[in-house]
Order: sequence, then structure tokens, then C-alpha cells
Amino acid sequence: MEDLRKLFPALGKCIYVNTASNGLIPKPVVEWRREHDLQLMHNASEFRDGHKQHLDQIKGTISRFFGAKASQLALIPNFSFGMNCILEGLKKGQKILLLKDDYPSISWPVGTRDFNICFAEINGNLEQNIERAVQEHKPDVFIFSIVQWLNGVKIDFRFLEQLKSYHPNLLLVADGTQYLGSEKFNFSESVIDVLASSGYKWLTAGYGNGFLLVKEEARERIVPKTIGFNSAETFDSVAEDTRFMKHFEPGHQDTLNYGSLEQSLLFSEKIGVEGIYNQVEFLSNKAKNEFEKLGLLSSEILNRKNHSSIYNLKGDEQLFQKLKDENIICSFRGGGIRVSFHYYNTEADIDELVSILQKELR
Repeated sequence: MEDLRKLFPALGKCIYVNTASNGLIPKPVVEWRREHDLQLMHNASEFRDGHKQHLDQIKGTISRFFGAKASQLALIPNFSFGMNCILEGLKKGQKILLLKDDYPSISWPVGTRDFNICFAEINGNLEQNIERAVQEHKPDVFIFSIVQWLNGVKIDFRFLEQLKSYHPNLLLVADGTQYLGSEKFNFSESVIDVLASSGYKWLTAGYGNGFLLVKEEARERIVPKTIGFNSAETFDSVAEDTRFMKHFEPGHQDTLNYGSLEQSLLFSEKIGVEGIYNQVEFLSNKAKNEFEKLGLLSSEILNRKNHSSIYNLKGDEQLFQKLKDENIICSFRGGGIRVSFHYYNTEADIDELVSILQKELR
């Protein structure tokens, strides 16, 4: 683990428990980025001549990593772009179920369009709240984050399977930004119809990259409006020839940023994805036990069987500032202190954080 941690220089100067805000980029990805830009600088258009083949390769890696078909995938600069594109393609006036206080890049784009919106509460009874809202409001679409950004509550995938079986016409649209990269996920085996994600958090790929996945059966209900010349197959193509997923790639695609996402996934595969997921689960369980002893978690979180590795601790801005003074990098969110643990964290990180919290809470 110490050898691995050397590939993340920020870990040498702080205890970094803030992946929910920004994932650390591994050194090999940064080195690849440097070589990429040198090639662009020296070879200009000749280097870009191969960009379509490069982008197809990137799509192949992403789709393989997440159990999807390359034909289901579009490369997008971030989740928000993808969400807005999907919403523009939905029939107006539909009833959309949201989770109250979900990430603003879900609620704002929906709220500023012509949709009929209903809500379910985010608390320890999340799944029951969703089922009750579906029964009461009978929505056409349910849009949600798989993991909640404020408190780390993770939706139960078994519940989603049951929900879809009881309501097969309910379109499930998910944000995977706070989830993908923390545990195994297979898009083809899931009941999610549409999934979008940015790559700068748990996928440790930096900014300006993400992807959108749309299953074939969901496309009958989405008519994308975005389009551009890069969506065309050849210089002789016309707009009407545009394939469904290419509508979400209207402009020139950045091989640097999308290539960074691919390189980060390849790096994860090199060090072992099962080991990554096991480490995240181990750290989450340890952190939860330690925070419970200190009385820093709400009963709603404590009573949930499965949780992510994001926790919102009881604490004010004064305690948050003291943690910063001790080189603990975290975030003040939702009236509490949000900490999050990824595979490059260790037990020692949690022990040090807990030790500081114990002293400050006396």
C-alpha cells in the first residue's frame, strides 16, 4: 500500500478524506497526459488524424469496465451536460420523481423545464419512501443519485430490481458520479435505463470527462436535441443520419480528458479492481464503527445495512476548521463534516482522524 500511495503525492502532505469532492489523480495518468500534449504540440493535425480510433478505443475500455456495450455509450464532459441532454429529449409534461435534496445538477435541470415533479425523502427509510411516492404519484421517470452527495446514503440495488419489476414502465435515470469506482457495477445486469457520470471523483480521472449510458429499450422515450458536425460518420453525412448516441457528442472530442479516464481505469485494472473495492468496503466499515463510538453519526445512517464510504459527521464549522489546521482535508456540507474514503486511504488515516476528533470532542 505504501508503494501505491507514492503514486498520489498529495497523500505525503495531508490526510486526504475528500474524494467525494475531488479524487486524486495517479502519477501514471499525469505522465500519460504530459506525453499526450507533447505529441499534440509537436505533431498537431497529424496527431489528431487518429483521434476517432483513439476515442473508439476509449469507449471500448469504459464499456468493458462497466459491463456495457460500446454502442450504448457516449463520451460527455461531465454529468450535468449529459443530464441536460437527456431531459431535453424527454417528452414535456411527464411526471418525474426526484429525491428531495438530491444533487442540484439533477434537481435544477428538471425544475427549470416543463415537467410535473414529485419527491421522496432521503432518510434511513429511503427505499420505502420511494416506493410510497411511486404508488401515490405514479411517475413516468425516476431520476436519482446512486449515492447521495451530502450523507453517502446508497440506494439498494435489490430494491431497484423490485421497483422495476412492479413498475416496468418507470424509466430509471441514475447519477453514478459519487458511486462508480467504489464498488463493482455492471450496467447490462442492472435495471437502470440511463446512467451518467463524471470522472473526477471516485474514478480519479480529473476534470472534463464523463460518460453516458443508455439502454436500447429506453431510446423510444428519448428524442435527443443536441447535434453537431462531430456527430456525423463522414464528411458526406447529413443530420438525419446521426446515430442515437452520437447526438450526445456534438463537438470535437478531447482525447486528453477522455484518454485520462481510460488511463485511470487501466491503472485500476493494473493494481486490481477487486482489491480496490474490498479496500473501500473495509475502510467504510471501520470508519462507521469508529464514528459510531464517538456519537458522530445519525441514527438514520447507523440503522442502514449498506452504506457508501461517504459519511457526514456531526460537527460545526469550528470543528471543521480545526481538522483543516491538522491537515485533514475534508468538506463542510449540509451542516456537517463530510469525510470520504477511497482505496488510497489506510486504516492509519482513519485512526489519525479519530484521534484528533476524540481530542476536540472532549
